Amino acid sequence: MNKTVFVGVLALAGMSASVAAAGLLDEVKTRGKLNCGVNAGLVGFAAPDANGEWGGFDVAVCRAIAAAVLDDPNAIEFVPTTAKTRFTALASGEIDVLARNTTWTFTRDVDLKFEFTGVNYYDGQGFIVRKDLGVSSAKELDGATICIQTGTTTELNLADFFRINNMDYDPVPIETEAEAQQQYLAGACDSYTTDASALAANRATFEDSANHIILPEIISKEPLGPLVRHGDNEWGDVVRWTLNALIAAEELGVTSANVAELASAPGSNPEINRLLGTEGTLGEMLGLQPDWAVKAISAGGNYGEIFEKNIGEATPIGLARGLNAQWTSGGLMYAPPFR
Repeated sequence: MNKTVFVGVLALAGMSASVAAAGLLDEVKTRGKLNCGVNAGLVGFAAPDANGEWGGFDVAVCRAIAAAVLDDPNAIEFVPTTAKTRFTALASGEIDVLARNTTWTFTRDVDLKFEFTGVNYYDGQGFIVRKDLGVSSAKELDGATICIQTGTTTELNLADFFRINNMDYDPVPIETEAEAQQQYLAGACDSYTTDASALAANRATFEDSANHIILPEIISKEPLGPLVRHGDNEWGDVVRWTLNALIAAEELGVTSANVAELASAPGSNPEINRLLGTEGTLGEMLGLQPDWAVKAISAGGNYGEIFEKNIGEATPIGLARGLNAQWTSGGLMYAPPFR
């Protein structure tokens, strides 16, 4: 993050306590609309279609929250944000939650006073190049020009990688995904570096996508997830446990197709019953209706359904589950117990 933006965010972060003090859950209910910050346009994760309808992996998380709180997955104002504007929008109260492929880091959590409510995608930074560049490894990029988004962890990781490997590079600073694509395709840089998932999403939009390769090196850990402001634990719990509900639902076999049936005819699995509000008082503890998770899952499906629909192997993005598989399948995804 550049110094100007950093200072601006710090100044606005001081406003978060007063905004949170009003009780954001009650405020959202009264407003009747969730303000959700998303990427300004990253296919598969957050982008409007030709009719202006927002869709994508991160958008689905926003819709699940709106469904859980407001019983309407469409009661949302999507606020497009860039890497530079996202934190200002959250700190100022312009948005209630940021669901924008944002990496959980110490500084953002502690210094900027944001609360990450979980991880919805385990990612890592990679590099994309044109095949005709003739390289097969990021370690062959010594002296290359690299397109890099400013105000991101990517910028710092890039510097670390080249320093560790005793290589030089010429940075080409850009501010948005759209500008990154434009500059890279125009030949302004030899390579573009960002989260590997975003590289796959970008490549899927290229007319000559087969002529571009994502190099094998993953040079960082990038746990991506939704975040809220510090100071309102009740609202943080709502966002956190809505995401957990989607993850747990996949593990428990609760889908958009069977959730209504399971909720209307409780079975013998007590965790499913607690999740769906037919047993216990978890919804009441959150300040929501007993069937809050039913509504969240119905909005777009469980975590696995959301993944496969928006970014999975059958989509143009073509991402394998990998680390984002359930823990029962060798991945890192699991939710704390619903009890």
